[in-house]
Amino acid sequence: MEKSPLKKIRILLARFTSGLDQRLSLILLCLAIVGFCTFLSASQATPVSIEDELRNLALSFAVMWIVSRIPPKWLELAAVWIYGFGVALLVAVAAFGLIKKGARRWLNIGVVIQPSEIMKIAMPLMLAWYFQKREGIQKSWDYGIAAVILAIPVFLIARQPDLGTALLVTAAGMYVIILAGLPWKWILPFVGVGFFGIVLIVIFGNTICAPDIAWPFVHDYQKHRICTLLDPSSDPLGKGFHTIQSMIAIGSGGLLGKGWFQGTQAHLEFIPEKHTDFVFAVFSEEFGLLGNLILLALFFALIKRGLAISAGAPNLFTRLLGASVTMIFFTYAFVNIGMVSGLLPVVGVPLPFISYGGTALVTLGFGAGILMSIHRHRRLVQS
Repeated sequence: MEKSPLKKIRILLARFTSGLDQRLSLILLCLAIVGFCTFLSASQATPVSIEDELRNLALSFAVMWIVSRIPPKWLELAAVWIYGFGVALLVAVAAFGLIKKGARRWLNIGVVIQPSEIMKIAMPLMLAWYFQKREGIQKSWDYGIAAVILAIPVFLIARQPDLGTALLVTAAGMYVIILAGLPWKWILPFVGVGFFGIVLIVIFGNTICAPDIAWPFVHDYQKHRICTLLDPSSDPLGKGFHTIQSMIAIGSGGLLGKGWFQGTQAHLEFIPEKHTDFVFAVFSEEFGLLGNLILLALFFALIKRGLAISAGAPNLFTRLLGASVTMIFFTYAFVNIGMVSGLLPVVGVPLPFISYGGTALVTLGFGAGILMSIHRHRRLVQS
């Protein structure tokens, strides 16, 4: 008896989704729907099209599906090659990369790509591989070697300059190093130095933020971002414009928001980069506090599910890799929402599966695919 078209579709869909973690898939689908709906509003009067966003989402989920089929053992074997390829691309960017807005971050290989995005996945892959190889014979100096592995791409990315991506790659690597057992006595001094630096900036902000004061190892635009965070009104039409307008948009959303396509800050062009880095401001204005709580609940569910998959992973490599990828999602969301809300300096960090993007969205899809792969192959990986 010939199968009906509807039954054929159900069979094909079942085959396509077999092995995928249902809870994680549902969370990602909800985030993608929220992101697409927000994009429809935020992309008004921008050069990007609906077709571009649909293509990026389709490519991201296609990458996720493909990676979910790759056994973690294969990822472990490819880790060094992926890391080396990523570093080679960063060197190529430094040599003859494209310059946009004063930064050399892109490479034209027929299509324009941003190689630094690759390191957000290559870094935890490489470090998880290294600590897996050192399991049982790990020494204190292994953390020093891991720090060198981390420092090479971070240095190349920071020189572009791209502080936001450099911080994300650093975070991705540090998650692996800490989860691999880095002693707290080595962590606390860095935490103390960071806390002391923040206190100095807050107390003596007016003095050290003066135009004639230079900060060592920090570009002027990076210094301005930090100083603007302390007082956005000090440069309301310049460096503080982004922060001021995004905070106005978030506040004007109120409890229930102004409604889809009804955000005045976005549609009167007060919010810059409204479909990418500042898409959360558009979402907040149109869907209000209630929408924000729902979005935060989705991100919380994503992180919780990712950590649960990592906790059930069968060996050190998959546990470190899964937990690090999950915490990358957390870092993306935390930094983006923090900067749009005026709690963190403005850096180029997209909101996962909500912001418009090409390379970044594919990177996120790759990370989600890793979690799917760990879940799918958890009984097949030998501990």
